Amino acid sequence: MKFFVDTADVDAIRELNDLGMVDGVTTNPSLILKAGRNIEEVTREICEMVSGPVSAEVVADKAEDMIREGRHLAQIAPNIAIKVPLTWDGLKACRTFADEGHMVNVTLCFTAAQAILAAKAGATFISPFVGRLDDIGLDGVDLIADIREIYDNYGYETQILAASIRSVNHIVEVGKIGADVITAPPSVIKSMAKHVLTDKGLEQFTADWAKTGQKIGG
Repeated sequence: MKFFVDTADVDAIRELNDLGMVDGVTTNPSLILKAGRNIEEVTREICEMVSGPVSAEVVADKAEDMIREGRHLAQIAPNIAIKVPLTWDGLKACRTFADEGHMVNVTLCFTAAQAILAAKAGATFISPFVGRLDDIGLDGVDLIADIREIYDNYGYETQILAASIRSVNHIVEVGKIGADVITAPPSVIKSMAKHVLTDKGLEQFTADWAKTGQKIGG
């Protein structure tokens, strides 16, 4: 499973990237706002740091304007994935970008039917939102399973990029299903290392070692 980091915080990306935990990055207008930086400046900096796909999102709602914005974003770096919403205009833009050889991330997917349309429009990635479905009483993980089954049935090459990941359990569950990629905030990825029994065991080892009176390496 590939790990994309869902943030525009360059320092947070660098920390995970140095550990080999970053296969790509996803950004959106909300994350750009949170970072408080110019979209082109911060996106270029991320692209220079990370060799994998970096999603940069258009903000227009009409296809012709999305295409204009997407082409501009694609000039930032060769590893840009143009991010478009799963609307009819977004699908039109996706088709154009795919035909031009650009990577495309189709975002805000909430149904398997939408995911089929994105695959047929040439999307590189489809981003189903797991956590937001959970928020309205549905099971976001079930959507990942449905898309995986349909894509496998027909050999669609679009990669399933599980988004709106809120917990370690989300990551494990979509991994069991076979999501190609997850994108999650740095805090969620780092929390994968945590377990109460790990902490308890380390505490015991530390206490027992102190009793030996020994040191390692002088």
